[in-house]
Amino acid sequence: MIIGFDIGTTSVKAGVIGLDGGLVASFGEGYPTARPAQGWVEQDPADWTDRIDRAVAGFAGAGLTGRIAAIGLTSQVNTHIFLDHAGRPLMPAILWQDGRAAAEAAELEASVSLAQKLAWWGAPMPIDASHVLARMLWVSRHRPDVWQRTAAVVLPKDYCLAHLTGALRTDPLSNIGLTDANGVYIPAVLDLVKGAAERMVALAGVTEVMGHVRHGYPFAGVPVVTATMDGWSALYGAGGGREGAGIYVSGTSEVLGIVAQTVHPTEGVVVFPDHGGVRLHAGPTQSGGAALSWFCGLAGQTPQAVEAMVAGRPRAALTPLFLPHLQGERAPLWNPTLRAVFLGMDQNCAMADLGRAVYEGVALSARHVLGVLERSAGTQPDALVCGGGGFRSDLWTQIRADVLGRPLLRLTVNEVAVLGAAAIAARGVGLFVSLAAAQQALVRVGPAVMPDPALRGLYDDLFGLYTRAITANASLNADLMGLAKSSENRHA
Repeated sequence: MIIGFDIGTTSVKAGVIGLDGGLVASFGEGYPTARPAQGWVEQDPADWTDRIDRAVAGFAGAGLTGRIAAIGLTSQVNTHIFLDHAGRPLMPAILWQDGRAAAEAAELEASVSLAQKLAWWGAPMPIDASHVLARMLWVSRHRPDVWQRTAAVVLPKDYCLAHLTGALRTDPLSNIGLTDANGVYIPAVLDLVKGAAERMVALAGVTEVMGHVRHGYPFAGVPVVTATMDGWSALYGAGGGREGAGIYVSGTSEVLGIVAQTVHPTEGVVVFPDHGGVRLHAGPTQSGGAALSWFCGLAGQTPQAVEAMVAGRPRAALTPLFLPHLQGERAPLWNPTLRAVFLGMDQNCAMADLGRAVYEGVALSARHVLGVLERSAGTQPDALVCGGGGFRSDLWTQIRADVLGRPLLRLTVNEVAVLGAAAIAARGVGLFVSLAAAQQALVRVGPAVMPDPALRGLYDDLFGLYTRAITANASLNADLMGLAKSSENRHA
């Protein structure tokens, strides 16, 4: 059996997976996220390792000692931990949602030409506020005490692998934007920030055994495979390792991907280097499940109660349009200053209508990403394989299918990143001859959720309004933020 870990934005999830794809045991436990200042989003890395310890202890207590062949671990990316020479965090982890380095990102982005991006990465990928170089530049300017003591800047996956094995390694795919097509760091990119190169962690192959579980820990001696970021792990967990495949993972954010060797350089898309004959075009939004969590808090309802409420009220002629940009947007806009809005409310609008608008707004953001990905990849998947917490809701899954106009295939083991980490680990220790073989053995999908053709025209029109509303709202919101800034200055 294989243990797969996913260090997510809201929780650590883990599963013991049999070689037939069956889920033998599972674990899931959340942790807090801090927002100590406007635009700042942080977590305590000790919360991740504490949950890993609990999961491992639980699996060992279930009598699985001696039956685990390998461990694979994936995590959220563009979340960064600044470590000292002893491997201890010098400050809270800066989460991918954090926008404090927006000014530094804009400065770096302006210093790089399109020709340089194409030469480095083969695609015009952005340097945004979540890029590690922007974060490094921010820390060097605003926390020079931390920067001077920083020996390494790592991802959650790297930090947790070190906790399990005592070895500090990372992989090329998780470091997209720093590595080239051959999976090595690009000196010219690292030179954009003084001192960045000296703080990089050694690279190891995705399917390479990077260490073994340390002595004195449950499952001591079990091989641990490097694995990679959650987006790529989700690709493997969704069986998406074939040309033309499409995947859709819904968690805190929505992440969509298309596998295609062809690259048509397109703004707003992240294109990964080829790995084992697979090239992933990916687009992560900023807010998927996060939008629903926000709405649940606002309404004082659980997600299950919101679903029942929405299901019990048919779509109105004027259901509001929701832009889910609660804290900016990543793909395909990469604009941290965007903000959310409900458009079209009147006195007949009920809470259920707002809930449906949130469902639809998140689905529209996914459609926005999918269209850009299809231009980048030069292909349109016939269906999307889906996983993650957002697809536990039958109603929301149907709304997504209707908005996208595509069949959606839900995984039977829904924790797609956990399954992907397990597949990579199984390949890494030789239990399968290839990742494709591991996928074929481990991945199972259920019946397709089909779009309602009667709604195609409605959602085509609504999507047109959605993209127009983004443009209008961006301008108005910039003016509103300017007023807020002026007010802060006057009060100061």
